[in-house]
Amino acid sequence: MGTPDFAVASLRALVESGFHIAAVVTAQDKPAGRGLNLTESAVKQFAVNKNIPVLQPEKLKNPEFLEQLKSYRADIQVVVAFRMLPEVVWAMPDLGTINLHGSLLPQYRGAAPINRAIMNGETMTGVTTFKLQQEIDTGNILLFEEISIGPNETAGELHDRMKEIGAALVVRTIRGFLDGTLQEKPQNIPDRSTLKTAPKIFTADCEISWLNTVSKIHNQIRGLSPFPGAFTSFRDKTLKIFRARPEEKDQRLKTGEMETDGRNWLRFSALDGYIYVEEMQLEGKKRMKTADFLRGYRA
Repeated sequence: MGTPDFAVASLRALVESGFHIAAVVTAQDKPAGRGLNLTESAVKQFAVNKNIPVLQPEKLKNPEFLEQLKSYRADIQVVVAFRMLPEVVWAMPDLGTINLHGSLLPQYRGAAPINRAIMNGETMTGVTTFKLQQEIDTGNILLFEEISIGPNETAGELHDRMKEIGAALVVRTIRGFLDGTLQEKPQNIPDRSTLKTAPKIFTADCEISWLNTVSKIHNQIRGLSPFPGAFTSFRDKTLKIFRARPEEKDQRLKTGEMETDGRNWLRFSALDGYIYVEEMQLEGKKRMKTADFLRGYRA
């Protein structure tokens, strides 16, 4: 059960490891692009290519869907980047339903664990497989693996590394079920005040406040790159920044003021220094390196 490219890695790993995938459950086809043509999810495209049956229910409590799902008599269900399941679905298989989550649970429960970890300046995260239960991301932990975060790594780069590490963890988890070596462990929360969450990203999370430190702004930019992208205002247009270099330095400009040599660099002043913009996209333009933008830009 999954929808985006992140979930395809786990599905592919299970197929290549010789497991029989009885069926795939994914999102309904959605209009996309300028022509609003119906587009299949990444998981559906992979499943169709491998001749795996695909279910695309509008509602997960639909009796026809539940009857069809039950008919596959699956031993276990694997959830990767999908929606919240009702109990009638996650409790159906004999071995239950497992979920792959992009953090070291119980930290960063929620919809955006990759983004939030980087935005918070974490240097370490991970992937966790756990048994689903009613409250989201709270089930017993099965396996986990730590992943370091580079000082300049973006959410997109971490996503691409994490999906492969997570896929291998899913395979290890299923094998552990089969050979009886897995031991479920309750999520340990000694002090709830230390619990960090990963709520969905909203527009307000993406707007840069130049009153913040360069470190915080740098983490915000890379934590939102490439999507949805941190943004600011540039001469009455929206400027998305995908990659930047922080410089802690005494500066003479007002916070948020822009400065450029007109050829190679463009920077904004922040609370304790400058943010040098390295990759950007001005409203109405394509994404490009700052030097390329400056060579072609006319105020």
